[in-house]
Amino acid sequence: MSLKFCLPRALARFASLALTASALVGSGISHADDTDLARSVVAKADEVRFPRDGFQVVIDINSNSPGEQAEERKYRILSKGNENTIVQTLEPASDKGQAMLMRGRDLWVFMPNVSQPVRLSLAQRLTGQVANGDLARANFAGDYEPKLLRTDTIDGEKMYVFELTAVDRGVTYAKVLYWVRQANNWPHRAEFYSLSDRLLKVCRYEKFQTLGGRVRPTQLIMEDALKKGDVSVLRYTQMGPKDLPDRVFTKQYMDKLNRVD
Repeated sequence: MSLKFCLPRALARFASLALTASALVGSGISHADDTDLARSVVAKADEVRFPRDGFQVVIDINSNSPGEQAEERKYRILSKGNENTIVQTLEPASDKGQAMLMRGRDLWVFMPNVSQPVRLSLAQRLTGQVANGDLARANFAGDYEPKLLRTDTIDGEKMYVFELTAVDRGVTYAKVLYWVRQANNWPHRAEFYSLSDRLLKVCRYEKFQTLGGRVRPTQLIMEDALKKGDVSVLRYTQMGPKDLPDRVFTKQYMDKLNRVD
């Protein structure tokens, strides 16, 4: 084939590629940029939900299931840097003194009159639709690799929709679909999936109010995706900074801590 016939085709292909590249750059779309954006937004949404520095908060949980009596429980959370957390049971009175200690992704429960702590899974159910990891560890940025799937508009607000894939099997859920408001990085909704990609439950972040020095969701609604009507409502109060030295997050310190009202 002569050069005069090859050249126009080559130029046409080059022009097509150039136009495609220009469109991608103009729209701000690139894989690297999307990855950086996803990681940044998910990290900022984590900070909206909970402070980065040491803090404590009280959580009231009301769980309802059709045909069963409602269950009410209260916990105090002591947390530092997403890696160290203590969950103290305050109510019911019969369970007061029980506490969970999380260091990294290792979780133990301490019970009165039991000499040795018991190892737990983050995915194990604590009460109602609430897993241990929902209270002990809420570190989406550290536990998952995020990917920007698309953008949605819900009630007139633009949302990022991320797919969060677990970095290993030690985290609470295998996959999370996560809606975050573009305007302020507020979390809006999360869908939690099993390793077999089955939808387990849906969480809505509600009642954004000033708590612990900034506006946060003060109520979470967790609904069972498999059993209609199974719902847990989590209400957050009394959040404030707290000095939590590393010695607090040790097995040796738990007995002393649980004697403090």
